[in-house]
Amino acid sequence: MTRPGAGMTDQFESEPPSPPVPRSAPGTASQPQPAPTAGAAIAPDPELLIDIEGHAVPLTELLSAYHESRGRLAQVKRETRQAVSRRRAEQTLKPFQAELIRMQKYLEHNQRRMIILFEGRDAAGKGGTIRRVIRYMNEKHYRVVALGKPTDHQRTQWFFQRYIEQFPHGGEQVLFDRSWYNRAMVEPVFGFCSPEEYEHFMHGVVGFEKDLVRQGTILVKLYFSVTKEEQARRFERRKTDPLRQWKLSEIDVQAQDRWDDFTHQKYEMLRHSHTPWAPWTVIRSNNKQKARLNAIKVILNAVPYERGDRSLDFVPDPDIVVSGARELEIMEAQMLREGRFTV
Repeated sequence: MTRPGAGMTDQFESEPPSPPVPRSAPGTASQPQPAPTAGAAIAPDPELLIDIEGHAVPLTELLSAYHESRGRLAQVKRETRQAVSRRRAEQTLKPFQAELIRMQKYLEHNQRRMIILFEGRDAAGKGGTIRRVIRYMNEKHYRVVALGKPTDHQRTQWFFQRYIEQFPHGGEQVLFDRSWYNRAMVEPVFGFCSPEEYEHFMHGVVGFEKDLVRQGTILVKLYFSVTKEEQARRFERRKTDPLRQWKLSEIDVQAQDRWDDFTHQKYEMLRHSHTPWAPWTVIRSNNKQKARLNAIKVILNAVPYERGDRSLDFVPDPDIVVSGARELEIMEAQMLREGRFTV
């Protein structure tokens, strides 16, 4: 006869004993393990290997590659957003560039002459705007002029003479990438002209331009205004970008140090040469895309051609385009408040 409870006892005896529970030594309390801090990074085991297609790869190497790829992906995303933004800006320009072609045809048909001056500090966006203006125009009827240092022979001539040699004939446009206003800005700042030569220019330029306009030339004077911080950022990009390093000149290097000198010369230039017949238009150019669009609008509004697309908004943005007279008011108010010019 089977003993009562024997099966149960045999069952218990057949199971392995449970491992002993660790006990604290007499008189001591057990030390709880600290919980990991939320969000704390756990250092990977440098000896841990991961099998990838039969190859043992250290975990640290995989993590390094992962973080590197994330960085590259973030850069690609930034560059993609910038490219999309530039593409949209270029598309926005196209209907206005089509208007520039119509304007050019008007000038050709009516044998009108047009001169556009692009002035401003270094890296203010003059060259980029010029390229957008002429991109689709008939190259037979425009010229871009960027004169270098005058020769010894030219130094003996009347100052305006070498510029007059580049003036347009009937039906032609000439775009000056810097103009005779070098004598009002760059030359006095760097000592490339004497005080007497500077004074002669400032007294003579008003009558020179008045006669030019009186004889039928359409004259547009654009001054591209960039902040000191934005200019510094663009200079830094020129230093580090191999495709832009050619743009960086010795004068560029000194432009930041001579910022206040240039600002003073800008004020004097506007004060003396902003006239009813040859007014200055200031383009705020920290945002290159907006500056280009609004500069084109100013150019189109200077010519009485028949609009092709009347649905377009030809009114310049008042936050981007400022008259020379208004810029003088702003600068004079800054001088009263702060004791110096800041634009």
